[in-house]
Amino acid sequence: MPSSLQQSVVTFLDAEHAAQTRFLQELVRVPSDNPSGDCAAHAARAQALLEQLGFDVEVHVVPDELVKANGMISAANLIVRKRFGSGGPTIALNAHGDVVPPGLGWSKDPYGGEIVQDAEHGPVMYGRGVAVSKSDFATYTWALLALIAAEKNGAALNGAIELQFTHDEEAGGDIGPKWILEQGLSKPDYAVSAGFAYGITSAHNGCLHLEVTVKGKQAHAAMPHTGIDAIEAASGILQALYAYRAELAEKKSAVAGIDHATLNVGLIKGGINTNVVPDLASFRLDRRMIPEEAGFDAEGDLRRVIDAAAARYPGIEAGVQRILLAEPLAELPGVEKLIGAFSRNAEAILGEPVKAHGVPLYTDARHYTRQGIPTILYGAGPRTLMEARGHNSDENLRLNDLLKATKVVTLALAELLQ
Repeated sequence: MPSSLQQSVVTFLDAEHAAQTRFLQELVRVPSDNPSGDCAAHAARAQALLEQLGFDVEVHVVPDELVKANGMISAANLIVRKRFGSGGPTIALNAHGDVVPPGLGWSKDPYGGEIVQDAEHGPVMYGRGVAVSKSDFATYTWALLALIAAEKNGAALNGAIELQFTHDEEAGGDIGPKWILEQGLSKPDYAVSAGFAYGITSAHNGCLHLEVTVKGKQAHAAMPHTGIDAIEAASGILQALYAYRAELAEKKSAVAGIDHATLNVGLIKGGINTNVVPDLASFRLDRRMIPEEAGFDAEGDLRRVIDAAAARYPGIEAGVQRILLAEPLAELPGVEKLIGAFSRNAEAILGEPVKAHGVPLYTDARHYTRQGIPTILYGAGPRTLMEARGHNSDENLRLNDLLKATKVVTLALAELLQ
């Protein structure tokens, strides 16, 4: 890449950093908690801010019936398209504006966008979603602005960039990226999803949520033999699942950053009253799949464990309902071009090696790979989710990391568009 292009990008983004910070601050100040999933106001504010920057913004409002089926109130997907030159790849940049509710324990206003000067890290902005992932609305927007400025200064770029800003990642992404792709609104060659600056995420776990319902027969507690105890049967099924969890711990991933498959039971309900044999019990479980696994295989294995355990209790009926299936993210052929461009430019900007790795979370990025689109996660933020306190109180973003990540994204995209 010409050194003149690098210098042009760096100079532009340094000069624009204050405006970029204000843009992010405005988004943090608009609540977009999911649940309840009422995200229309945030989408409208993002649209207005993008239009003030001179972009044509496509607003794709998700039909009400799909929004409600997804457990939300309102959602819209924003797309900005910019073509450079002729030919070249189309690269989608996706970030989500919906956020988890703030919860308790904050020392700052979760919707304030307050900036505090830190002695070690410089200015730090606080607020729900400032790191996950409203920050990358700002990262990707200013990367595109910097590319537009570079082209005006004579840089020869060929390809297209699409900003895809969605609002349902916390509910699974089915009416965000998945909907955009299934509706034929975008057919990118590559995709980059919201991430962190000091690592390139190229793989992540999948997630399966199941609800198990165990039905028995109620009876008076003084004559328990006349009933069929649903909680007793549920306990036996749980014991079988916990034994199976030990087997899953032996299912290791070869992806750096990911350990092994996991199983967790996080919610249990059951019973009528203390003096009644319980006729109904239910519980929900969370099964995390490593990138080498498939969700349908994981579900089939769990159903076999549950059915075998339930069969030991005469008269018991056990039902299994899938609540969520998010397939793992795995590297696709061609992703090495993305990884190479981002790794080289991240090392140049950050002054240290930045390598591809996996994370035990799951994200919207999987919807792109399910369509055969090579995808990575990269964006603003520190080294770990815990450092940013994502999904925690006092979520924060170091604004110097926002600037650095924007430079990396811009230069990597410029390399891919050469």
